[in-house]
Amino acid sequence: MTATRTPRATPAAPAPSVKDTAGAKRGLLRRLRPATVPVAVLLVLALLPYSALDIPVLLDGPVNSPGSLQLFALCLVFGALALGYDLMFGRTGLLSFGHALYIAGGSYGTQLAMTELGLGLLPAALLTVVLGALAALVLGAVSLRTLALGSVGFAMVTLAFAQAGSIYVERNPGGLTGGEEGLPLYVDGVPDALVGVQNTANVYWLALAYLVLVAGVVWTVTARPAGRVWQAIRDNEQRVAVLGRSPFAHKLGAFVLASSLAVLGGVLHLLVTAGATPHTSTPEFTLTLLVMVVLGGSGTRWGPIVGGVLFTYLDQRLGGWDLGVEPMLILGSLFVLAVYLAPGGITALGRRRNA
Repeated sequence: MTATRTPRATPAAPAPSVKDTAGAKRGLLRRLRPATVPVAVLLVLALLPYSALDIPVLLDGPVNSPGSLQLFALCLVFGALALGYDLMFGRTGLLSFGHALYIAGGSYGTQLAMTELGLGLLPAALLTVVLGALAALVLGAVSLRTLALGSVGFAMVTLAFAQAGSIYVERNPGGLTGGEEGLPLYVDGVPDALVGVQNTANVYWLALAYLVLVAGVVWTVTARPAGRVWQAIRDNEQRVAVLGRSPFAHKLGAFVLASSLAVLGGVLHLLVTAGATPHTSTPEFTLTLLVMVVLGGSGTRWGPIVGGVLFTYLDQRLGGWDLGVEPMLILGSLFVLAVYLAPGGITALGRRRNA
């Protein structure tokens, strides 16, 4: 008879030591740490409409007053617009003077889709964003072809497109754009929850949602391979071409994505300001975004948001302070001083202090 062998028992895995457990916890905390600041900031911003804190001089009323919330909403919208613009300028190295064309397209396109086509706010906004993305695809392809003449050629062509759009708005063809007066918000096409002073908090939360969307898109895309290619294009485009990547396709992708976010931002600007204004179509509007990006720090995670919020706040509040000096003169002087003291932007000061 054949003897049967008793199988050996598999030794139990050793229990994790206290040191291993502590190391795992530290690793988890390191992975969660980058998300703590955005979550904390988002939580504070989301709770602002519930705060009755009164801050004299800085605000005309309590934090949750309609005037303060509208100011905050405008700051959030411009912070998001600056972040979207930095996707081209700071991340890819494309200096465009025509970004305002897409912001104005979002405002006027949504307004006209509601008044002329009888659409509600959401369908009108979706239609405008789709058409805006298609326009960006065509105009971006034309503009990027001029890069053979250098970056100045691209900047000049985008400026020409923006100037043509601004002239079209000011001439008010068929009474569609309202000319120099602009167009008031067509409230019949907007949900009741977004109309009226009593609903300013809802508009504020919508502006906050737009900022979260833009930040999520920009931060996610720039962390992916496409974002690394954009950075490589900014640093050395010829090397990217030698490695077999298409600089034109990647730059066009960045241009279309940034322009689409700008179109959506135009929709939010329409709601926050309760109207479409011709100023949003001017090249000066794009220069304002450029100043915001440089002020906060181009090509950084938080710089464009900080620059957009700070610039918008000062632009809106300096006129209300009796300083005896032209507000734009003060704002320009502060910008020059900030660039001199922090060449990499305001957010670079924190990195310099931690270094």
